[in-house]
Amino acid sequence: MKLIMLGAPGAGKGTQAKMIAEKYNIPHISTGDIFRANIKEGTELGKKAKSYMDAGGLVPDELVVDLVVDRVGQADCKNGYVLDGFPRTIPQAESLDAALAKTGDKVDYAINIEVPDQNIIDRMGGRRACVACGATYHIVNIPPKKEGVCDKCGESLILRDDDKPETVKKRLEVYHEQTEPLIKYYKAKNAEVEIDGTMDMNDVFDAIVKLLGA
Repeated sequence: MKLIMLGAPGAGKGTQAKMIAEKYNIPHISTGDIFRANIKEGTELGKKAKSYMDAGGLVPDELVVDLVVDRVGQADCKNGYVLDGFPRTIPQAESLDAALAKTGDKVDYAINIEVPDQNIIDRMGGRRACVACGATYHIVNIPPKKEGVCDKCGESLILRDDDKPETVKKRLEVYHEQTEPLIKYYKAKNAEVEIDGTMDMNDVFDAIVKLLGA
């Protein structure tokens, strides 16, 4: 079962990807994790990626695809995987499809967690992060026991800059311009499935499980 998670930033796709990976015992793969692992291990691909990152540049699509294809070719992916945060653009999706096709493989489902922009702005504006241990909360959905204080370590909770409404709006603009076209791309391949992401987290997961038929 080869899955891709689609959806705007803050739609909850990362949370769902982790739950899917756990239930079906398949790896949850994010490009960030792949970069970190390859850089830590000092692989050739890792060294190339690090040279771009150290220079403050974006890692080119070809290299990102090489890293992803290398990762999904590893033994723990034989029963499938769930890709989170990749592909982000049509060229990346086309390169990934071409690379998978060489081994007779393809993406089974692109799961699109659909949430209106305003819901995302409200949702992310309610997030709070601990300045010390990094634990995350939500003032409505997962509130701390004491307002503004981390349950785990007692330090202060903050609204991170990337969760502020003006930043979220900018991130959504980039998403609509660069990543949203992937929905149409995977629809044309009969791989895209839409899930209502405004539901409770567990209801969203139930809908995904029902779709995957297990």
